[in-house]
Amino acid sequence: MTIARILARRGPAEIISCDCATPVSEVVALLATRRIGALPVLREGRVVGIVSERDVIYCLAEKGRDCLDQPVSEIMTSPAITVAPSTTVDEALGMMTRRRFRHFPVVEEGKLIGFVSIGDLVKHKIDEVQHEAEALRHYIQAG
Repeated sequence: MTIARILARRGPAEIISCDCATPVSEVVALLATRRIGALPVLREGRVVGIVSERDVIYCLAEKGRDCLDQPVSEIMTSPAITVAPSTTVDEALGMMTRRRFRHFPVVEEGKLIGFVSIGDLVKHKIDEVQHEAEALRHYIQAG
């Protein structure tokens, strides 16, 4: 199963992102109102980083309230590690585990086409296991 299958259930309007010049205070408000943990950061339509709750916390701990006036480019994690729509769910989960992060911008031909979290991938794996278990039950009962 690929990332493209997960994205097929979503529309392009569901991608929440910000520009690299966006003030950190606006990013904090966006994360809070949308109840999300991270978002891709763009420059001229291209992914240049990711900003997460952790990035904000680390900045606040280091610089205090002054960091809220900075552009998000000052605190984002960059460069962003991205995946293609053809990346399998297992490959993506493996990369997240090894690299210790929880979000991937999905990029095709240099353009952001989606954003997936570890929660999206784990939900897909659970659904897959449940579907396989149900198929086995039907097979056993029919046999």
